[in-house]
Amino acid sequence: MKKEELLMSEFLKQFKSLDELNDFVNQIHKRGLEQLLEGELDVHLGYDKHRKSELSNYRNGHTSKRIKTTLGESVIQVPRDRDSTFNPIIIPKRTNMLEGIENVIVSLYAKGMSNSDIEEQIIEVYGFQTSTSTISRITDRISNDIVAWQNRPLESIYLITWMDGISFSVRENSKVIRKTIYIAVGLRRDGLKEVLGIWLGKNESAAFWLAVLTDMKARGVEDILITVTDNLKGFTDAIITVFPESITQICVVHQIRNAMKYVVSKDKKEFTTDMKEIYTAPTQEAARAAFNDFSKKWKSKYSYAVKSWNNNWDNLTAFFEFPVEIRTIIYTTNLIENLNGKIRKYTKNKLSFPTDEAVQKSTYLAIREATKKWTQPIRKWGIIYNQFMIIFDTRLKC
Repeated sequence: MKKEELLMSEFLKQFKSLDELNDFVNQIHKRGLEQLLEGELDVHLGYDKHRKSELSNYRNGHTSKRIKTTLGESVIQVPRDRDSTFNPIIIPKRTNMLEGIENVIVSLYAKGMSNSDIEEQIIEVYGFQTSTSTISRITDRISNDIVAWQNRPLESIYLITWMDGISFSVRENSKVIRKTIYIAVGLRRDGLKEVLGIWLGKNESAAFWLAVLTDMKARGVEDILITVTDNLKGFTDAIITVFPESITQICVVHQIRNAMKYVVSKDKKEFTTDMKEIYTAPTQEAARAAFNDFSKKWKSKYSYAVKSWNNNWDNLTAFFEFPVEIRTIIYTTNLIENLNGKIRKYTKNKLSFPTDEAVQKSTYLAIREATKKWTQPIRKWGIIYNQFMIIFDTRLKC
């Protein structure tokens, strides 16, 4: 056994039970907090404890305060000053809860738990009562964070931007209606993904996306090299209006889903196989040849599906202009759909939202949880960025 393990074993032997150990840890935590508060007051007054000062403001005893932490409830002694101008950073006035436990509450809310469920969880795990109104006040503070986040400056250029919408039921004027949260995710020069914002509107439309793109431009985006979207009518025109040099790629997976809506069950397997020949072709010329064969075979039976491929051809096949490494990340909106899936997971317990603010708050917190691991560049970033530098040399040097 290592020396450290022996010392720990000897240390633990002095406690007769787990409760005794917990009491000891609580006391250490309490003393640590009180010492931190004394240090804060030293800085505030400008001199250390037990030293004389000619200043008019000086120490003025202590006051007891009951606080709640991740270790449970505790009563600590908070130092005071004569002028009552001391407001501790670690435990501000008029609060009785440390930031750590507030973060726990926000995280539980973000994962879809109701206020009453969070209240029960806090009692069970941390052993103290927290009212649903307190929980609501804590999560409501997120509204200010959302405003700051939604209006923050953006990068001047994004290599790729994926855009999609996710719908929710929201109460409005005593009725429950469907509204759409518009989400944009950008790929930066450093290979990191970034959620650029969330916007709430009624029903996904190209007109609203135009407003979204305009907002992004107002916040500093000057250029988007490639946009990846669903095949919503007018979406491409909206993009070109704001970012005229952007290459637009319609999600092939969306196209496949839309085409399959009109295919009867007995034809689906064969129809899908023939479509696959189009988007897995090695070149755009080969894809066009595969489409011509597909059209001859299915046009008479499923004219709408064939027409949809033909009408959107340029935007469906834009990915063929790029090397394989770039193709794999732009031919579909899977990246943002995966994000939407996590948002759905965190909000699945909410059948409807009482207000617009409530759905925005839940979506923002869900995104914050879902993107915690977005700390590394996308795979093969070195290769991909070099390819972008070659293809978009002039625009990336701006």
